[in-house]
Amino acid sequence: MIFGLHAVQAALESPVSRVAEIWVADERHDQRVETIYKLAGDQGIRLHKTQRQQLDDMVPESRHQGCVARCHPLAVLDETDLDVILDNLQQTPFLLILDGVQDPHNLGACLRTAEAAGAHAVIAPKDRASGLTPTAIKISSGAAERLPFIQVTNLARVLRDLQQRGIWLVGTSGESELSLYQADLKGPLAIILGAEGQGIRRLTRDHCDQVMYIPMQGAAESLNVSVAAGVCLFEADRQRRL
Repeated sequence: MIFGLHAVQAALESPVSRVAEIWVADERHDQRVETIYKLAGDQGIRLHKTQRQQLDDMVPESRHQGCVARCHPLAVLDETDLDVILDNLQQTPFLLILDGVQDPHNLGACLRTAEAAGAHAVIAPKDRASGLTPTAIKISSGAAERLPFIQVTNLARVLRDLQQRGIWLVGTSGESELSLYQADLKGPLAIILGAEGQGIRRLTRDHCDQVMYIPMQGAAESLNVSVAAGVCLFEADRQRRL
């Protein structure tokens, strides 16, 4: 089940729609819902108008915005898919790696930010990290349908493989002496961010070609991982446009 107007519309607009059935609160009559009606009708997808309480029961404690859909799951992408993506890239590789981000809200926000900054894929370990839950899909505002999300069984091995391809691995740590604005982020690049409150793991850091920190003012010691992703990815995008 996925929920939220953005998430459902993005799933309907995907080149290969995975939506099987949709429920919409009968109280909604706005343009966004009309768009979903049309997309569902064009694809012959069953759509039910129902009371909001039924939607509350279907996806408890979720902000569904009056729209819920039953879908075939998103394809699970792995190391093999990553190789295919990189082999077929026509641009300089630009990746985001999340080392153990467990909050689906943060994962969804990182996906949304990575797509907006022009990243080609987001990579994360399968274990002890969030996957594409309904919450992550909703928070991504459609990015989960469009941006490859790769879940790998051995992150250290993937990092070595990326280095063999000539991709520069740049980690983030407040203990680094190199500022984000001093780092060269223009070439084949993977930016690595760590888990909430912990940062990147030691083994991951040992594989980095470079480690940088985000200059900050005020008393805050760190940024939310999705905010840090935005700062780093858009600085890299700025440099790559020069």
